[in-house]
Amino acid sequence: MKTVISITPIIVLLTLASAARAADEDGFVPMFNGTDLTGWEGQPDAWQVRDRTIIGESTLQKPCEKTHYLYWTGGEPGDFIMRCEIKLTGGNSGIQFRSEKRPDFNTFGYQADFTGGKLAGCLYQHGRGAVVLRGMRVDIAEDGTRAEKPFATDDELAKKVKNEDWNVYEIVAQGSKVALRLNGELMCEVDDRDRELSCRKGIIALQMHKGPPMKVQFRNLRIKLLD
Repeated sequence: MKTVISITPIIVLLTLASAARAADEDGFVPMFNGTDLTGWEGQPDAWQVRDRTIIGESTLQKPCEKTHYLYWTGGEPGDFIMRCEIKLTGGNSGIQFRSEKRPDFNTFGYQADFTGGKLAGCLYQHGRGAVVLRGMRVDIAEDGTRAEKPFATDDELAKKVKNEDWNVYEIVAQGSKVALRLNGELMCEVDDRDRELSCRKGIIALQMHKGPPMKVQFRNLRIKLLD
């Protein structure tokens, strides 16, 4: 007698998993066409597209002497979820959001930071520095008073960051609240109601940082507007 192995439960589980992923992506629209920099604006000859990836790179022969950004021209969203993949080799980078344009492709505002060190997954802001460190939940009152509470150690979260490999970055901004996730893991969270320094809407931009040779790559950029 032949033994018949049913694979129906496996198929059902795979189907449910695929449906869950599709539902999780519901409402997202692409920010990048995968072929060129249509929809983006930046310093001439500083950014390129290869293999459906936006690339910023500096070398000894072509150094980056001043930090600059690649602006997304699709709007200035306030409440949104943005997802992308980022890979960094050397140096320092990040994703600017709820920000303002400044001369020479500079910016001012929030940044979802990404470095090879402890700032990967932190919320940074020009003029204020690290608004929230990795592993922290922070409540910032209208007068700037801070209440901080740790939810994980830096060492625990460091294990979730892939060095010189692709990482999935998610930014959730809604009202006064911002949460940053890397590879599905919550990195930091803030309720920023500071009447002078909090940011409510603005441009999104990708960072090319000055300094030693480095290479940053972005792909699968997409956004879901909530407002």
